Amino acid sequence: MADIMSILASGYTASALATPSNTPYTNVDAASYNGNWDGTYSSGETFKFAISNVTGFRAQVKYQSGTTMKYQSVLIKDNSFRVGDSKFTLSGAGKATVKTAVTDPVTSSTSLVTGTATQET
Repeated sequence: MADIMSILASGYTASALATPSNTPYTNVDAASYNGNWDGTYSSGETFKFAISNVTGFRAQVKYQSGTTMKYQSVLIKDNSFRVGDSKFTLSGAGKATVKTAVTDPVTSSTSLVTGTATQET
């Protein structure tokens, strides 16, 4: 029984869901993230991010795309953060790349859509 448990445990530690990063959390420039961000995915669907209360490397985020709306507290690391199935990556001053995993409810297949966002001034 112990052998089965060690095999299962090693499978969890080698999981593809874990993305290792050797960089520590560091404070970010709040002005680079704060505000409203509008963008469009490669599929033509629009999305919005409202980022507020950026303090240190923490922020409050509201994500909206179509009928989907998510609110979440996030940690910013390596110029990016995740909200649900979406990853927001700051790519320059007032520009960001957003990648979202979309699951088809009929076939259960998952695809990745990418979009670009600009910060409202």
